[in-house]
Amino acid sequence: MATLTKAGSFELGNLTVKRLGYGAMQLAGPGVFGPPKDRAEAIAVLREAVESGVDHIDTSDFYGPHVTNQIIREALHPYADDLVIVTKVGAVRGDDGSWNPAFSKEALIRAVHDNLTNLGLDALDVVNLRAMFDVHGPVEGDLEEPLTVLAELQQQGLVKHIGLSNVTARQVADGRKITEIVCVQNQYNLAHRSDDALIEELATEGTAYVPFFPLGGFSPLQSSTLSDVAGRLDLTPMQVALAWLLKRSPNILLIPGTSSRIHLRQNLAVADVDLPADAMAELDGIGSAG
Repeated sequence: MATLTKAGSFELGNLTVKRLGYGAMQLAGPGVFGPPKDRAEAIAVLREAVESGVDHIDTSDFYGPHVTNQIIREALHPYADDLVIVTKVGAVRGDDGSWNPAFSKEALIRAVHDNLTNLGLDALDVVNLRAMFDVHGPVEGDLEEPLTVLAELQQQGLVKHIGLSNVTARQVADGRKITEIVCVQNQYNLAHRSDDALIEELATEGTAYVPFFPLGGFSPLQSSTLSDVAGRLDLTPMQVALAWLLKRSPNILLIPGTSSRIHLRQNLAVADVDLPADAMAELDGIGSAG
């Protein structure tokens, strides 16, 4: 079994987590909507993750909606003292499974309370505000009002730390004027490298960067270079993609998701992987910052 401490740790505010965590999005049904096909396996995945040393779980009450948080509560409550659960707000799901903005004060308050209820918590460790000016990627827009609402909920003790998701570098800078931002969660992987400069900036500030879709998401990574490197190192292409992220920058926290214990073990085994310099150089050439 992999020793997750080998991958190192990093801070989310005053909370310290191992750099290799778990993302719960895939515990919901197809399209992150509705219940999973195998709820018992979903519960088993969560329990094995924590038993294996995972202390950082990423989720949201709009996964399902409500499904993943309820499964997390069933599987893990009462939670281990060192377990950090990060959730996000800013969206709601339509009856057709669509992803819709939910930025009003009432919607954000409701979302925080829904997360608290379904997770069985009195306070949320970290809440990421997901910008929804474009569901597919970061677009400039003013986040002052929704961030101010979260800051008020933080003052009330319902939220411990605040992060941002699906945002631009300017939105991060503007957000810091309102409240401390402990993490940024954007799409980033071997092939999608538009946040290279932001990652470097956050690293100098000691702020965590949490890439979602680290393996490509709904369009899995495909690259002959990736496959070639994986073959030489006797790893799966996905293990190499995750190992590259771990080595890319020390402030990167990984939250690969899966609904399978077999894939969970493969993901966590990446803690033992140290990519050689020549492999890193080859892999660096896959993506672009465009």
